[in-house]
Amino acid sequence: MKLLEGKVALVTGASKGIGKSIAMAFAEQGATVAFTYLSSVEKGQALEKELSAKGVTAKGYRSDASDFQAAEELINAVVTDFGRLDVLVNNAGITADTLLMRMSEEQWDKVIQVNLKSCFNTVKAATKPFLKQKSGSIINMTSVVGLKGNAGQANYAASKAGIIGFTKSVALEFGSRNIRSNAIAPGFIETEMTDVLDEKIVQSWRDAIPLKRGGQPEDVANACIFLASDMSTYITGQVIQVDGGLLT
Repeated sequence: MKLLEGKVALVTGASKGIGKSIAMAFAEQGATVAFTYLSSVEKGQALEKELSAKGVTAKGYRSDASDFQAAEELINAVVTDFGRLDVLVNNAGITADTLLMRMSEEQWDKVIQVNLKSCFNTVKAATKPFLKQKSGSIINMTSVVGLKGNAGQANYAASKAGIIGFTKSVALEFGSRNIRSNAIAPGFIETEMTDVLDEKIVQSWRDAIPLKRGGQPEDVANACIFLASDMSTYITGQVIQVDGGLLT
């Protein structure tokens, strides 16, 4: 039996990169996959076709998780379409990097809204079906930057650190109802976003990692499979670093 057989999972921001890998990995492990996209419409539609072609029950929703009402409508739509929701992965996020002296209020507010408020929006909406079922696994994507900070990313680091505090609070509030809440903190993960960077810079980052390589989106997806599955039923309130030992 596959690890996620019979489970319905929702992954936000899944049109590309880590989110897409999570959606694909969940499908391979037998989950029914719902996912969101916003600006990358063509990629989102292509992912739905790709999953469906593999015989997987999947549906993409164009939705903005940072919008409170839209997030509630999204959760309601997934439950209506598939009858339940077992796993919620909050992966949607953005960056607006610059030094604090140059950072505008808009750059600060936007990153906090998209990265942190979206977690509040979707988790609050998802607690309704989770409480009814007396089960659910919440996986929030934070970052090693949320644990250590990073120059030029004060807004991003604050949003990701906020996700950790939020995740732990949710774990404490809903643990008695068999609802688990965990976070994953990726380190340097090589995606299409890093492909455009100077190879010498990328190699210097790899050299600073104990495993001497960058992570792959699949590495993050595998951690998500574990937290979404019944193999982790006694794990909640935790932050799992997928960073090759970077912060060790």
